[in-house]
Amino acid sequence: MGENNTNWELEEGIPQFEDPFIQQYLKGRDALVAEEQKRRHDANFRKTLSPIAARACKIISQIRAREQHEVWTTGLDDAAAHQSDEIFYPGVMFHHAKGRMEKTKLWQILEKMPKGSLLHAHMDAMFDIDFLIDQAFSTPNIHFAAEKPLLTAKDCEETPIFFQFSSQSLGASDGIPSIWSESYQPSSLIPIQTAASSFPRGGEAGFREMIRSRCIIMPEHSYNHYHGVDAIWAIFTKTFPVINSILNYEPIFRTCFRRMLGQLAADGIRYIEFRIAFVFQYRKEGSDTPEEDYYEFCRVVEEEVERFKSTDEGKNFYEARIIWTTIRRFSNAQIIHSMKQCIETKLNFPDLICGFDLVGQEDLGRPLVDMIPLLFWFRKQCAEEEVDIPFFFHAGECLGDGDVTDHNLFDAILLGTRRIGHGFSLYKHPLLIDLVKEKKILVECCPISNEILRLASSIKTHPLPALLSRGVPVSLCNDDPAILGHGRNGLTHDFWQALQGLQNVDLAGLAMMVQNSIRWSCYEDLSTAEWKADVGEGIVGEGLKATRLREWCSDFEKFCEWVVLEYAEFDEAD
Repeated sequence: MGENNTNWELEEGIPQFEDPFIQQYLKGRDALVAEEQKRRHDANFRKTLSPIAARACKIISQIRAREQHEVWTTGLDDAAAHQSDEIFYPGVMFHHAKGRMEKTKLWQILEKMPKGSLLHAHMDAMFDIDFLIDQAFSTPNIHFAAEKPLLTAKDCEETPIFFQFSSQSLGASDGIPSIWSESYQPSSLIPIQTAASSFPRGGEAGFREMIRSRCIIMPEHSYNHYHGVDAIWAIFTKTFPVINSILNYEPIFRTCFRRMLGQLAADGIRYIEFRIAFVFQYRKEGSDTPEEDYYEFCRVVEEEVERFKSTDEGKNFYEARIIWTTIRRFSNAQIIHSMKQCIETKLNFPDLICGFDLVGQEDLGRPLVDMIPLLFWFRKQCAEEEVDIPFFFHAGECLGDGDVTDHNLFDAILLGTRRIGHGFSLYKHPLLIDLVKEKKILVECCPISNEILRLASSIKTHPLPALLSRGVPVSLCNDDPAILGHGRNGLTHDFWQALQGLQNVDLAGLAMMVQNSIRWSCYEDLSTAEWKADVGEGIVGEGLKATRLREWCSDFEKFCEWVVLEYAEFDEAD
């Protein structure tokens, strides 16, 4: 059959691949592809790969190719699969992929990969929700309340609710009406066990599920992209008050924070910069009155990090620091108050606070240009107090093109941000891309978050490849893993999505982004000039950052050795 086809093509005068001019075309094509590859973010890194690392890269690409065929194309030609809407392909939406990805060889490999630093993660969105709810039930004197009686399923879905410690435990025996009845007085505290056991739709199990649904973006919410960004953000923002009301009581926070640090370290993360919006109430153990400032909270964070570092599971963990954030929709007076708190806290906890940012939905919040006077005032106050609190701005987390939100990217760069959070719309700005590269600004990329919050339908439509192909420095981050439904802490989900969904991203591409996360880590306070020099020197420098880059390179080489030994059957070189 093949010979007959060839004979037919020759009779028709169709050129053959062996013909010199076709070979010349293919040679030119390969040269063009190679020339573009030289401009990618990982081009120089590939030149430094050891033979073992190069073999590991090849093995992982072989495994990916096999799994793309065996795991992710199953059912494509099956009518029953089409009818049940169970069509799986490499790069399918996160919630569709999650169950399968965690059973693949690629997942097993990436779990063990040393992942450097986590630079963009909101602390209150990182705690395992089921574990958090468990702590609310097991901690004495935790109470539940709502702004009005919860009479219907809709009330349970939409009415503001909160948890609070109270030393005076009251209930039905004290004449307090049930929260599920019309006689309930708004914001009256009910013991959590009393509220749960009397929940009219399933008792305690139903109550737990109701609270869980108020703390997580459910898969069905993320699927409805036609509802738009504002709709999903309306759900997203309502989760934080519920979570914070449970979390920010000292015994619960300590237990959950300790567990979370262990999960991150087990995932190969050695340094974290938490973003925390300091707009919550924090109570010390046994206190009915919330703290007036955040000194006690910061003291507990430092204490728990040091305690974790002294354990076996935390012996290789470097540090955790905090980027102070406030809400971008706040008034000038509220933002200035938060800025003052930030400076005061930095003076008292100089090793903990490492930066400043504004958070919240960019589209509905105030643009950076509207807050220029406040930001200049903050910089002046820092100089007067002789503290260095650099900017790490969220910018470009939007679908706009040339609107006021999209233009946050211009102000972030002009204001000297050291990194850009998300930068989703940056790929639309060729000049800004050049400036980001020239000024050595890192983009903190959160692909799963961008998908679930309806900026991208899947990793396949994410702008990450556009940035990488232009040589923009990027690190992968997880943003809000607990609320977004990851089901566990760490970076493996985002690493897996990038590796499986983007053909141009292989192990070397992931490794380059890990190196970036270390190069752009704020391990210590540095002036602007020192920061730029430190980032520019990278591994050949003499400072702390260079030391940690070399340590990661050693860890990565050991990881590659493990890959080569463990998956030798995929090594075509053998």
